[in-house]
Amino acid sequence: MLTEAFINFSISWANSEEVRLGAFAALAIALIYLFNFIGRRIVVPIVERFTKRTKSNWDDIMLSGTIVHNICSTIPPIILTAVLPVVFREESTIYFWTNKVLGIYIVATFVRLICSLFSSLYELSNENQRLKNRTLKGVFQMFKIIVICIGAIIIISIVIDKNPMNILTGLGAMAAVLMLVFKDTILGLVAGVQLSANDMLRPGDWITLPKYDADGMVLEVTLTTVKVQNWDKTITTIPPYVLVSESFQNWRGMFDSGGRRTKRSLYIDMNSIGFCTKEQIEKFAEKGWLKGMEENEEIVNLTVLRNYLDIYLRNNKRVNQDMILMVRQLQPTPQGLPLELYFFSADTAWVAYEHLQADVFEHLIAMLPQFGLKAFQSPAGADFSGLKK
Repeated sequence: MLTEAFINFSISWANSEEVRLGAFAALAIALIYLFNFIGRRIVVPIVERFTKRTKSNWDDIMLSGTIVHNICSTIPPIILTAVLPVVFREESTIYFWTNKVLGIYIVATFVRLICSLFSSLYELSNENQRLKNRTLKGVFQMFKIIVICIGAIIIISIVIDKNPMNILTGLGAMAAVLMLVFKDTILGLVAGVQLSANDMLRPGDWITLPKYDADGMVLEVTLTTVKVQNWDKTITTIPPYVLVSESFQNWRGMFDSGGRRTKRSLYIDMNSIGFCTKEQIEKFAEKGWLKGMEENEEIVNLTVLRNYLDIYLRNNKRVNQDMILMVRQLQPTPQGLPLELYFFSADTAWVAYEHLQADVFEHLIAMLPQFGLKAFQSPAGADFSGLKK
């Protein structure tokens, strides 16, 4: 009698849905822990050891630990979904809700896996010489948003037990609201595509946008912001659509050309401009400053200076000789006659460029007395006190 009662109790205990639910929950926890352990401690080290032996770098990125672990995370819910009909009756309430939870779990794990794949693809694009300078981060962010939105729609359809297409149809009526909510994201997406397609902006470019106090190097171009590190080390964030709708200055062309322009003037006192004396002509000829000039015509000291500066610049190794080089006069002003030096440095680095520019104009100012010329400058207090004396 006791044996029969124990058997009947065991059968009824095994048939209890609460007990089955507890056993199923224990199985789910065990599977999740097991595959998490297998993924992190066994599969990931094996895959990393394999990818490091290959010469190519793409497999290191596409088979990274994050992706392999996310792949392992998708297995437990699939197994549990297959086991579910064996443990519970399909008409039971527990089966109904457990199936929904597992469906949501599967969608969430696959969304995470696909997002990690897009992250790896973006990292792989940065390794490509042709693609690494493209502003692709915003594009991959857009793909992630699309995947997350699709996953959210599928999860909602699972919860309310509706066809996902019906939900999309319903969202069409909310298009205006969605456009308003995601306005910056949509504008950023369109702007990012334009910036990338037209090669208008790359990370590492020096851009100037005075309206937004941006003057420095582009750090990052995302779906909603462009980060610029200014020369004072502050960070300015700009919406991408601003760079499409408004004008900005990109200095990349200057760096690519191999020359940085100097266009600076020195004002010459017009009272010091005059014809050269015979002694001056002889001195200038002896030093080679009259090269290319007719000696039988009347020679002006400013003309000799322009000729000298042309020779000086063309023999300066720090000046780019393959680009425009000239010394010219501009329209006279009440402050004197502007003498402009127009040339390009051979080194586009900022410090080297400023040093060359300073050296050239310091040399020019120091050479003016050699030609009997004076630079114009407004009188200072010391000048007036000297007149008084």
